Amino acid sequence: MIGLGFDDPVGDEGLAEVEAQFAARGARLQAEVSTLADPALHRQLCARGYVPSGFENVLGHPLSTGVQPLPGGIVVEAAAAADVPALVEVMVEGFAHPDAGGVGGDEIPPVDEIRRWFLITMSVPGFRGYLARIDGRIAGGAALRFDDGVAQFSGAATLPAFRRRGVQTALVRARLTDAGRAGCDVGVVVTQPASRSQQNVQREGFALVYARQLLVKEFANRRPLEDREHAG
Repeated sequence: MIGLGFDDPVGDEGLAEVEAQFAARGARLQAEVSTLADPALHRQLCARGYVPSGFENVLGHPLSTGVQPLPGGIVVEAAAAADVPALVEVMVEGFAHPDAGGVGGDEIPPVDEIRRWFLITMSVPGFRGYLARIDGRIAGGAALRFDDGVAQFSGAATLPAFRRRGVQTALVRARLTDAGRAGCDVGVVVTQPASRSQQNVQREGFALVYARQLLVKEFANRRPLEDREHAG
């Protein structure tokens, strides 16, 4: 659940309806609640059994400003359909071995789940992937989504062997350039507080828009992921 508490109060009846949908599917429900939302919403969710599990920062970048050139020695290209399997494996490897630093945010799922959901994500209209190469070798990957003037930076990963060489900087700059060419007004990205990802995007002109707390509700009938996949 994202975006609660910005406008009208959230009723218990509406929350119960959403919770029932997740419980019926054996899935946990995560609420991502902005610090700009009514503080009463946090108390309401905790009273309903939600447990705080971390924080995230949402940063924005106006696309009316210029973008610096890519660091030397790194080539970033949009991923063609044939490149998607390689991009997925880069993202799986990078997310499974997160860089040090930052305050914990969303929990890292098993690699098979990362792979499955990234493949689903890349099949959704509006998403495009990117591959970064050094000396012809794949060093990192990223995704971007265009939606009504907003460029959503949807994850980036550098293979451990290529870290500290400017790959993330190159991927950010390449996506900013593409977003501007596509006519987007703003780029947005979600990071863990004080993480290297946040530091990287802030160096490229992103600024904090708001922070949000992650609150999770588990259901008694939640099944393991492999059981849900076999059932559905």
